[in-house]
Amino acid sequence: MLNDAIPLHRHAHPDEIARAALFLASDQSSFTTGSILMADGGMNA
Repeated sequence: MLNDAIPLHRHAHPDEIARAALFLASDQSSFTTGSILMADGGMNA
């Protein structure tokens, strides 16, 4: 099963990805530079 390969054992919900994008587009990320925000369920951990 594909979900078995993901450490969280599930796919992301659309709102989880949207919150990550919203953070990057907001003033809350104003001190974030040159970083990659991994929203991959732990695949690259």
